[in-house]
Amino acid sequence: SWVQVIPTSASGVAGITGVCHHVRLQVQSVDKPQYRGTLHCFKSIIKQESVLGLYKGLGSPLMGLTFINALVFGVQGNTLRALGHDSPVNQFLAGAAAGAIQCVICCPMELAKTRLQLQDTGPGRAYKGSLDCLAQIYGNEGLRGVNRGMVSTLLRETPSFGVYFLTYDVLTRALGCEPGDRLLVPKLLLAGGTSGIVSWLSTYPVDVVKSRLQADGLRGAPRYRGILDCVRQSYRAEGWRVFTRGLASTLLRAFPVNAATFATVTVVLTYARGEEARPEGEAVPAAPAGAALAQPSSL
Repeated sequence: SWVQVIPTSASGVAGITGVCHHVRLQVQSVDKPQYRGTLHCFKSIIKQESVLGLYKGLGSPLMGLTFINALVFGVQGNTLRALGHDSPVNQFLAGAAAGAIQCVICCPMELAKTRLQLQDTGPGRAYKGSLDCLAQIYGNEGLRGVNRGMVSTLLRETPSFGVYFLTYDVLTRALGCEPGDRLLVPKLLLAGGTSGIVSWLSTYPVDVVKSRLQADGLRGAPRYRGILDCVRQSYRAEGWRVFTRGLASTLLRAFPVNAATFATVTVVLTYARGEEARPEGEAVPAAPAGAALAQPSSL
């Protein structure tokens, strides 16, 4: 009898937070590894580049976040309406559609973020910022260069968004997130944070491949001819563990970021929009007193 609103995907929220040790762990050389793990990487960045080094490439996600959110909410809501009714399968399909469409912005944005996070500090740096990075890539490689990693981004974002929306839908129903429940906010926090973690786990190996492809050629000649070649070379050199590099730091930030986002957006839209958030054609059920939780298909 209740419905909800869902913010952007785990990759859309937790993945663009600008903390750069995630990418550095994914792409470092196995022959000469610079970092021994998440904590060592974290300490090394602060020691060498100050706390600001942790936020390298932050401008790129901030620049694209508004457009990504608009696409995600719009596509997911309209797709869910077009599918006819709210069900777990339709939540997955609507989320997957949103994930696929937003790659148009997400891919160039993450390319710039990756390049900025990996470039050297000081006067020898190649890029002055996100726009300068994309402009240089376009000037040297054209539109194809700006969209490097697009296929791997699609392979990551499409199922990831589907899993994200589906997990949140299932968890909020299972936890009984009803208006007026005094534990509503803690339940939303738990559902949102868990959804972020599950979403990242579902496609994390693809994210490693995407990061390696987008960083390829930044320092020296390009190594990979495509996705399968990157997978083969990475596995041959480092084994299956290469596809979990940086996972710990990703999950550590995925839970609080997605938990806070889910709870905040759901509660604010629920009480700001009230009964106007109910999907067209749905009968008003005999629900407990209070506002209904806002439904994404009404966005």
